[in-house]
Amino acid sequence: MNTDGVTVIGMGPMGRAMARAFLAASRPTTVWNRTPGRADELVAAGAMRAATAAEAVAASELVVLSLTDYQAMYDILGATGDAIAGRVVVNLSSDTPDATRAAAAWLADRGAQLVAGGALASADVVGTDGASVLYSGSREAFDAHEATLAVIGRPEYLGADHGLAQLHYQAQLQVFLTTLAAYLQSFAMFTAAGIPAQEFLSRAAPGEDVAVLLPDAARAADEGRYPGELANVLMMGATADHVVGANRSAGLDTALPDAVKSLYDRAIARGHGRDGWASLVEVIRKPSSS
Repeated sequence: MNTDGVTVIGMGPMGRAMARAFLAASRPTTVWNRTPGRADELVAAGAMRAATAAEAVAASELVVLSLTDYQAMYDILGATGDAIAGRVVVNLSSDTPDATRAAAAWLADRGAQLVAGGALASADVVGTDGASVLYSGSREAFDAHEATLAVIGRPEYLGADHGLAQLHYQAQLQVFLTTLAAYLQSFAMFTAAGIPAQEFLSRAAPGEDVAVLLPDAARAADEGRYPGELANVLMMGATADHVVGANRSAGLDTALPDAVKSLYDRAIARGHGRDGWASLVEVIRKPSSS
């Protein structure tokens, strides 16, 4: 077993990018993928190709997973037998916090430690100053391999609860995916009107108008107080209704604006009409009350 090197399992774009970064940093790197050919470029660059997942796990104390989800971890590592014992498994796959905690227990039963992670970077940014990666789990295991993990991106340790990295990661993805969808919805409105989408983008820099609202909204969510002097739910709800109408009249799919309007409708039904728009968090927290 190589205590200085690293094994990377999963040769999708992120897995290959991480393996390239480890090789560039002169870390002995073993790679494995169900489709062996995906690792050819890395093997040519100096990586060792493992013939089996068990051989890959046996090669290094540090095993980094870049897979579709945590079920893929079970499918692969479940067949490695005793080889997984004594390993630190850094799983950078996406899943839920609860799935991550269950995986930590599963690995512990097999003598391994889980450090869960979420990479806040695309494959082309991995290994550069612009990449950062969130981690949670065993502090001892994280500290032992922090220098190696820093190769793929700036590491940030969040705490011993294995689910913390996924909580932060999924919350970031939620903002990311919803924001992208909202922009595409707006692009569609413009193109339906025969206007280039770029004209909308030139007047709507992503996030600038929203960022100034977030500190007060976060404070309101923490305190459960929602002053509505500036923008209450009734006013914002009327706006949401107009957005739905504009999309519908353009013949567009309205699932996204309908979902937003639904939050305002339910907040009004619960008596939050005169409260600030951040009171929608109460609807999100207690959906059964709708």
